[in-house]
Amino acid sequence: MTNRLKEDKKSGAAALRPENAARASIASLKACADPKRAEGQRRYFKEQVEFLGLTTPKMKEIEADVWQKVRGTWNFPEGVAFAEAMLREPYHEIRGLGLLILLRFRQEFPASFPDRVRGWLQTDRLDNWALVGVFCPDALGPILEKDPKFVAQIKTWAGDPNRWVKRASAVSFIKLARRGIHLDAIYDIAVRLFPVQDDLIHKATGWLLREAGKADAPRLRAFLLKHGPAIPRTSLRYAIERFSETERKSLLAKTKAVKP
Repeated sequence: MTNRLKEDKKSGAAALRPENAARASIASLKACADPKRAEGQRRYFKEQVEFLGLTTPKMKEIEADVWQKVRGTWNFPEGVAFAEAMLREPYHEIRGLGLLILLRFRQEFPASFPDRVRGWLQTDRLDNWALVGVFCPDALGPILEKDPKFVAQIKTWAGDPNRWVKRASAVSFIKLARRGIHLDAIYDIAVRLFPVQDDLIHKATGWLLREAGKADAPRLRAFLLKHGPAIPRTSLRYAIERFSETERKSLLAKTKAVKP
């Protein structure tokens, strides 16, 4: 091998190191920034979320380009190192890209992965409803389905002081709920989250219940009637979206708190 080929090989290997790939990816994302679009995107969030202003097609294009470069070279350790480098950045798109690349390695996620995710949530690395709602169902849902012992672990997240950990306790089960998997745990989590005074938790709980209703509508109906006034009204409205208009009105009336 000539010296030139050796240098090219070394250069290519260095470029594929997670920290270098992260720097290059951040530069690519920032080069496409659109401040006007970013301002519009921020309006969808009550909390402070920083955006670069990229379109979804551009995000998909950059993600596909990164994946093409590292595919067959990286495994989970490199993927998680890349994600953690990206999660240190403040912008939504940068964090999102790190998570999307990491999800490419979901078949390699180790048993300790839920603890790592909880750490990101507790330190506000995943600090808005979109990041939590997109990542957790795909990252943790398959683990919950494959190994039910993790169900009890994720259920405890409903009692965590951090709002993003609480939200993850619900949304991690979203894709399982619509298939009727772990419904006992799902309804238990909903009950644990009802007392939480947080609109984002109310919405996540309602979303989870609505998905559970797709698998077993009579069970959802009975659950709502049983818990009635204890259910936050936002959660209830989300939960009953797939019922007929007549039944929605009936459930809203029957679950309403009675004034003393």
